[in-house]
Amino acid sequence: MTTVDLISALLLAIGCFFAITGGVGILRMPDFYTRLHAAGKVDSLAQALILSGLMVQAGLSLVSVKLLLIIVFLLATTPTATHAVAKAAHLSRLKPWRAGKSK
Repeated sequence: MTTVDLISALLLAIGCFFAITGGVGILRMPDFYTRLHAAGKVDSLAQALILSGLMVQAGLSLVSVKLLLIIVFLLATTPTATHAVAKAAHLSRLKPWRAGKSK
């Protein structure tokens, strides 16, 4: 196994770990807003790490340039979409969960 393979495997493994952590966060969090926070933050990082691992594996080529453009696009649109969904929930008067109150 070469150094490129090791770096790529490490980035892919860390990205998969964060993706699984985000999925668990969506299942374990108590309300919509905290679930949205877990999904938005962790998934952006997981996507960037996984695509970075693929870029390292592809080497210097047109494929790695396209993957970099996808990373830039995802890092710009994922937080924007998360904010739009949270604002829509807030405008529809969705209340956050509070400790001690029943649903």
